[in-house]
Amino acid sequence: MPSHMKQTDTHDPTGRERRFRGVYLLPNIFTTANLFFGFYCIISAVRGDYKRAAIAIILSAIADILDGKIARFTGTESRFGMEYDSLADLVAFGVAPGILVYLWALKPFGRLGWLAAFLFVACGALRLARFNVQVDVQDRRFFNGLPIPGAGLMIATTVLIFYYMGGSGTTKHLLLLVMTYVLSFLMVSSVKYYSFKDLHLFRRKPFNHLVVTVLIFTLVAALPQVTLFAAMLIYVILGPANLIASLVAGKKPMDDLEDEDVEDLEEVEAPR
Repeated sequence: MPSHMKQTDTHDPTGRERRFRGVYLLPNIFTTANLFFGFYCIISAVRGDYKRAAIAIILSAIADILDGKIARFTGTESRFGMEYDSLADLVAFGVAPGILVYLWALKPFGRLGWLAAFLFVACGALRLARFNVQVDVQDRRFFNGLPIPGAGLMIATTVLIFYYMGGSGTTKHLLLLVMTYVLSFLMVSSVKYYSFKDLHLFRRKPFNHLVVTVLIFTLVAALPQVTLFAAMLIYVILGPANLIASLVAGKKPMDDLEDEDVEDLEEVEAPR
């Protein structure tokens, strides 16, 4: 989630104008934390500590949310922040989950296994590139395709629920191979996913919203593995489910918007 690039103009002793660029530290610190936890996930996965690797991806997601919220709240969005955030996201939610799921569950499948892991990383990179070029014309309420943090979190919470149910070490299950391929294709699909960008967390809300938030935190604290896995599974499924429901009802899919419809969309805030 982008941080802002600040520009200042000075002059050198010869009188020629020189432009120096600086960056706001606070949002970039959280983006760096996102990158750090992604790298730590890779290290943990290589060591065989898959549970800790999965937790690192969740911590990356928290940092990823905070850097964007802070950047937008302080008015420090910029192109630099968007590019840095995309690179961090590719490592934290593309490369790291790809390596994690390969070492944990896909390695026994041989070529099919490492190709699935590679496809996950490649589709994540394509998803980020498409997001960056479509940000000015895309409806801010929806993501075009499964967001890469969602795909990475789906893998991380699957690892956690595996250990919660008594599993240990590595595993081999055809369903995990299929899941990796499905997540990859959903990232580059045109299926719409809710972005949660219109929640406006920094604005006043009715009191019952706070009560619901407290209940959610309580549920997560009581059964974190189950709650997080269920939440991610529902989120991943809702995209295709909503598309199928709209087609059955004869409604116009979001991806079939005409050019004039796109022009009328609300201007998008700077990406993540």
